[in-house]
Amino acid sequence: MADERATPRDHEHSLEPVGLIQQSGAILRVGRMMLAAGTASYRVKEAMEAVARALGIDRHTAAVTFTEITATTHRGEFFRTEVTEVRKFGVNAERIQLLDDFRSTIPASTTVEEVNAALDAIEAKPALYHPAVNALSAGAACAAFAVLNNARPLEVLAVLIAATLGQFVRRAFAHRGFNPFGTTMAAAALACGVYLASVAVFSLSGTTVDVHASGYIACTLFLLPGFPLITAALDMAKLDFSAGISRLVFATMMIVGAALSVWAMTLVDALDSSVRAPIPLDPVPHFTLVAAASLVGVLGFALMFNSPWRMALAASVIGMVSNTFRLILVDRGVMIQMATVLACVLVGVLVAFAAPRTRSPIITLQVPAVLVMIPGVLAFQSVVSLNEGSYTETIGAILQVVLVVLSIMVGLVIAKLVTDRDWAFDRG
Repeated sequence: MADERATPRDHEHSLEPVGLIQQSGAILRVGRMMLAAGTASYRVKEAMEAVARALGIDRHTAAVTFTEITATTHRGEFFRTEVTEVRKFGVNAERIQLLDDFRSTIPASTTVEEVNAALDAIEAKPALYHPAVNALSAGAACAAFAVLNNARPLEVLAVLIAATLGQFVRRAFAHRGFNPFGTTMAAAALACGVYLASVAVFSLSGTTVDVHASGYIACTLFLLPGFPLITAALDMAKLDFSAGISRLVFATMMIVGAALSVWAMTLVDALDSSVRAPIPLDPVPHFTLVAAASLVGVLGFALMFNSPWRMALAASVIGMVSNTFRLILVDRGVMIQMATVLACVLVGVLVAFAAPRTRSPIITLQVPAVLVMIPGVLAFQSVVSLNEGSYTETIGAILQVVLVVLSIMVGLVIAKLVTDRDWAFDRG
């Protein structure tokens, strides 16, 4: 009689391990949220593994790229393989922190309902800052970059205005699901156009302002894909090449997209790319200015990434100390590559000390702190030189950029090896 009353759904449930399906879905949801927030793939795997253990799964494996997760969940004689794709992604430092807290505090035993309830609460949290504040943070960071690249005061003001408007538009496009490559090109073109318009307005008032690369290109540096670049290095250092290479390709595409817009706008007005001498100052005020600009630059990027204030301030102090140290070494004749490696080792050590005390994931402090060391002006200038047919300058600029970026990666990896035993040793 029981068999006669059974529905098709009951028969389906008798064949399918429904509980395993639900558990697999909850595990995959954790990974998808972490990946979309911008963290490294090894952290995504750690979070999924922690949730799998708490749900009573016997074994869990996952392959994570920049946009996809393929995961297999084993329980007894049954296993389930699922694939998910992340199409909307960005950087949300607060969400990375909340998900990392969830990973590290999850009880030894939990249920699918409890996992989903916790993820619902995290997913429902709005951004910490109004879009205007987010845009102004990006503008301040780029203005600080301009100071570090020897831009003059009115150029710095023009960068602040241009980058603020550019980030506002970029964020609006991204939240509407517009193509990331197109978003980057449009935001770069707008920022460059506003910068040129600002310089023209200053000139009409009787003040001459040169269209120099130190200011013009600095207004687009909010487009630097810092998180993909740094997480690509860490993933490849862990021999996770599928994730690392895909992140690196994405970062390269975004840089090229922005650089093409930068070059196109130079057709409107000639760009002076000669070496810009710093404002003549004595060593103490000079390095005080460098320290202040580094602090503001890192703080601006951290806030743009939706970092809570405690996290943002910790990152900015670390970035200020390490970047000032780097530039002092360069001023003393140390090769920029070696100075960058040493500064990034210092970043890693300081981050390892500050992260547990500020309850911050390491990646959310590392990336803003090293962004001011990336030679963004030189990277964009190399594409401009290429389009202008200056191949010798292009090759020289590209090599300098590659060497400095590699130095950043080497410094961070050395610091990881020294300060993070779990990361340094493969327990698998």
